[in-house]
Amino acid sequence: MMRHALALALAGSLAALSSGAARAAEATPQPPREKWSFAGPFGKFDRAQLQRGFKVYREVCSSCHSMSLLSLRNLAERGGPEFTREQATVIASEYKVKDGPNDQGEMFERPGRLADRFPAPFPNDAAARAANGGAAPPDLSVIAKARGYERGFPWFLTDMVTQYQEHGVDYINALLNGYEDPPPAGVSLPPGAQYNKYFPGHAILMPKPLSDGQVSYTDGAAQTLGQYSKDVTAFLMWASEPHLEARKRIGFQVMLFLLIFAGLLYFTKKKVWKTAEAPAERARGQIPVEGKP
Repeated sequence: MMRHALALALAGSLAALSSGAARAAEATPQPPREKWSFAGPFGKFDRAQLQRGFKVYREVCSSCHSMSLLSLRNLAERGGPEFTREQATVIASEYKVKDGPNDQGEMFERPGRLADRFPAPFPNDAAARAANGGAAPPDLSVIAKARGYERGFPWFLTDMVTQYQEHGVDYINALLNGYEDPPPAGVSLPPGAQYNKYFPGHAILMPKPLSDGQVSYTDGAAQTLGQYSKDVTAFLMWASEPHLEARKRIGFQVMLFLLIFAGLLYFTKKKVWKTAEAPAERARGQIPVEGKP
């Protein structure tokens, strides 16, 4: 009886999860899964894509969004956009950084240096809220890890096996492509809100940030909304996890070491057991002693 009750309870909970996931899917469609160069245990960032994504962030996103956890020197570090140090120095110098006080006790602006953090577009959160209709734009340092969506049952089980970890970037990419103007018939939005089919509740205060031809590329990549969104999303993934490639490389090395170590332990233990069992077998007469029949 207890086993039957547990089975019924488990079946009921799984059914509830499935129905809840179905209702959520009807309300807000799931972002489509995209192919990313950094996905999977051996994934790596596309350097050209990261550099294009930085260009999109700098020319479009940085006017409202900060990226306070990253320094300008990170642009030249291994595993990221990998600008040369000279290129990164020039990029840094084009930013204006508030510093001080000077000898007269006053704050002043100076060209940025590699050691500086990415400058914020607003002096404080209150100023950010005042300039954006009462809602401060989120910092983008870890946005690709902080955002995501629920895939529901049974997909979260398969994600554990396939190591799918791109919920955040799929959501951001879909969000940037999810604006609809005009909104669907019968949908009313609060003043100043935009309709986005992938945003929970569909009413988002951020105006549509990207459109075709908005940012100029010099490497021949398409200058379209789809390309811009994928490039800046990949850049934000790197911003959230600058050492992703090193983590995956070290993880692979650790797994390889553990496999070799486990194999050595197995064969060593097998040899030790065989050596330890030999005297007992010899005592029982199963193994002849040298010089005796």
